[in-house]
Amino acid sequence: MAKHVPERMCSCCRNTFSKNELIRVVKSGDNFSVDRTHKAPGRGAYVCKNPECLKKLVKTRALNRSFKTVVPDEIYEEVLLEAKNGE
Repeated sequence: MAKHVPERMCSCCRNTFSKNELIRVVKSGDNFSVDRTHKAPGRGAYVCKNPECLKKLVKTRALNRSFKTVVPDEIYEEVLLEAKNGE
């Protein structure tokens, strides 16, 4: 029997992907960070690595909507850097 692979929805394009294909941003208290382990505690939001989706993410500030608060610009920059490094 195959092992279950959890799926998550991209905060920007709303498509579902396996959890390990996505970049996780986590909010713990008032702090935001890119979670490379996918195991950090806190509220998480996921973003796919599609370049068009990443452009839309920055333009529409989709993480602000996911977390219902203002996400710092540094986090958007870190997500873009993580996507670039993950290629």
